[in-house]
Amino acid sequence: MSAPSRRPYTPLRDAYVIDAVRTPIGKRGGALAEVHPADLGAAALRGLLDRNSVDPARVDDVIVGCVDNIGPQAGNIGRTAWLAAGYPEEVPGVTVDRQCGSSQQAINFGAQAIMSGTAEVIVAGGVQNMSALPISSAMLAGREYGFESPFVGSQGWDHRYGTDEVSQFRGAQLIAEKWGVTREDMERWALRSHERARDAIKNGRFDNEIVPVGDFWIDQGPRETSLEKMATLSPLTEGSPLTAAVASQISDGASATLLASDWAVEEFGLRPRARVHHVSARGADPIFMLTAPIPATKWALRQTGLGIEDIDVVEINEAFASVVLAWLQETGADPAKVNVNGGAIALGHPLGATGAKLFATLLNELERVEGRYGLLVICEGGGTANVTIIERL
Repeated sequence: MSAPSRRPYTPLRDAYVIDAVRTPIGKRGGALAEVHPADLGAAALRGLLDRNSVDPARVDDVIVGCVDNIGPQAGNIGRTAWLAAGYPEEVPGVTVDRQCGSSQQAINFGAQAIMSGTAEVIVAGGVQNMSALPISSAMLAGREYGFESPFVGSQGWDHRYGTDEVSQFRGAQLIAEKWGVTREDMERWALRSHERARDAIKNGRFDNEIVPVGDFWIDQGPRETSLEKMATLSPLTEGSPLTAAVASQISDGASATLLASDWAVEEFGLRPRARVHHVSARGADPIFMLTAPIPATKWALRQTGLGIEDIDVVEINEAFASVVLAWLQETGADPAKVNVNGGAIALGHPLGATGAKLFATLLNELERVEGRYGLLVICEGGGTANVTIIERL
């Protein structure tokens, strides 16, 4: 199907990136496991605003990504985290769930509000405690009320997609099969992820983006491993090329980003670090589920007139190694520019917090290499993907 026609991308105003931070990422059952999600989100929010001169009362909205919004993550965790941080009650908050891209979508929504002229200052971020609420908790919560999953029982869904399993694991395996990605290919990428992450920690590349939670300030995920160790792991299902070694880690963490208009930059004496150049989202097959970064990236590049060679730094979420390797095949991106400080296989994937977490890494790495354009793309449950392109100032 050919791409639909669309008028030129013409925002009314620029949206500037003032700062982006994240907590260190805790492994499942690790340093952040006992932290209430509201307090975890509050740690990122305080870390962001403590190092920037804007008055919290001048924030127009707080947009926070979170998945599995039940229990302590229910009740609009975006609003709760802001209040738990001690900030003004008159500032509203909202929670976004676009699955793994939730906090990237929060940033995109915030940028769009500023670009449209309806907001001047936005705080966008994400939070997730996967130790407290395991992945898919919300999807399984309906069983108490007679709903086996979000899909079972929908006549329209069954007619269109059948009744087979809908999961990221199946999607990652289908991708590996379609793009000819072998277990060995994925293990090599996973090893690279760990090596790059350990090197980044050793050389302090995350220091400017991490705000500590108490005395916890170093990511717990990266580990010493080898191809030989990975080869001993059992597949997730019999005959599958997937193992735990080539999948993102279950993690806890939070992230926050400060966006501002040109008026707010001047009014509050802020120093922009980047400009939001493009935001968009696209969809693909929800059964393959994790392929949407491919059409989403192509769409974003086409809309901006950029080529993949114009992008200096790429952050693509490593939900599974097969996702990244298929994306590399289709886009022709230079692997040397992709996830240069490791990815979710090594550093973890705290679902709702991941988008703004990767955004912080993208911003800092773009500055480190003195590049111009950075691209963030994340695959999401339901077969969608967000793209954000920033231009360093």
